[in-house]
Amino acid sequence: MIVVRPKGFYLVSGHAEGYMPLNAFDLALINSGVGDTNLVRMSSILPPHAKKIEPVRLPGGALVPVAYADMMSSVPGQTIASAVAVAVPEDESLPGLIMEHHGVGTAAEIEATVRKMAEEGMGYRHRAYREILSISVEHVVVKHGATFAAVVLWDHDHEA
Repeated sequence: MIVVRPKGFYLVSGHAEGYMPLNAFDLALINSGVGDTNLVRMSSILPPHAKKIEPVRLPGGALVPVAYADMMSSVPGQTIASAVAVAVPEDESLPGLIMEHHGVGTAAEIEATVRKMAEEGMGYRHRAYREILSISVEHVVVKHGATFAAVVLWDHDHEA
């Protein structure tokens, strides 16, 4: 269910190796808990009053709004990573900010960058933040690998 202003959000991540890059990406989605849904990629705004919730079992085929970072590689031995960060505003009536980042490197490196991106984005919005939440994942490629990190927006009043 797509709603105008989801009331809840949660962070997920997954990684995988696959037959082809798209298979690795698909398995990374499954491993993160969103693999049997239709992801609707959105720009990076956390709705006002949105609260962090526990991950829910999403209904198969649901249209699910997400902000996400993904990385695929077919370079054996390469370490790839994806991360997302959520800047939760001090004033709950204002929108927060979600940032996404991916690249060649470790989860710690990519996550540090995306957290700084969220901080910077709130700064040029002249908005104080209460906290920055983040999640990251890395994968060392064997043949075809993928990483995926996302912020899932969900209306927790209409649980799956």
